[in-house]
Amino acid sequence: MVEDLIIMTPIKAKDYFSGQASLYAAFRPTYPPELYDFIFRHLENHNLAWDCATGNGQVARALANHFEHVYATDISQQQLDAAVKKENIIYSLASAEKTNFNNDQFDLVTVGQALHWFERVQFYEEVNRVAKSGALVAAWGYGRLYIEPDIDAVVDNFYSNTVGPYWDTARRLVEQEYKQISFPFMEITSPKFYISAEWTPDHLAGYLESWSATQKYIKQHQLSPVPDVIKALSGLWRDGEIKMVQFPVFLKLGRVA
Repeated sequence: MVEDLIIMTPIKAKDYFSGQASLYAAFRPTYPPELYDFIFRHLENHNLAWDCATGNGQVARALANHFEHVYATDISQQQLDAAVKKENIIYSLASAEKTNFNNDQFDLVTVGQALHWFERVQFYEEVNRVAKSGALVAAWGYGRLYIEPDIDAVVDNFYSNTVGPYWDTARRLVEQEYKQISFPFMEITSPKFYISAEWTPDHLAGYLESWSATQKYIKQHQLSPVPDVIKALSGLWRDGEIKMVQFPVFLKLGRVA
């Protein structure tokens, strides 16, 4: 029975996003449909999917349109509380490395912008346990945004210098587009994808506030550095003005033996 899969697992893991769950849900970029289309093209079955580290549930919502049931887990109850709700999405609190799912359950396992936070050896063991033979494993992330060269320079300075010391070392794996991460599955060559969105300076401010490094800065200094960034951009980007924002998206896609 489907209900047998619902879990409640004790959690001991890095959690940098509970404190800004509402920011995360409101301002994180949305993955492009081309990414999902490419993954779905390689699927053999569409019964059960596991979206691990679901965050605000945006991946679970996309999967729910193609699967009978989607099980979406996260270590943050605050994130789950803010996640998108649909009838065939079952949310539960669990780590990536240990769940109470049954063996050989899932046709697809997804991880959006989170694999770098995991204890990956244990996670891969868990995937091999709960995924069917031939199931797909899709892990992806996105790099720094691009708007216009002058604006990018200000944002890059904020990223590297203002909040640079506050990034977890795992962030480097994202900068390297997961090229240094082991991925013990039968890998499928994947193209690059891009997130495109229309933002105002207010949306940029919300996105920068949602960064884990920004939240660490705020916690230490008791003030946000983001208003200074928006002020520095005022001569380049008027209040309320809409600009196109792009993020490069990279994907590691593989099949379970």
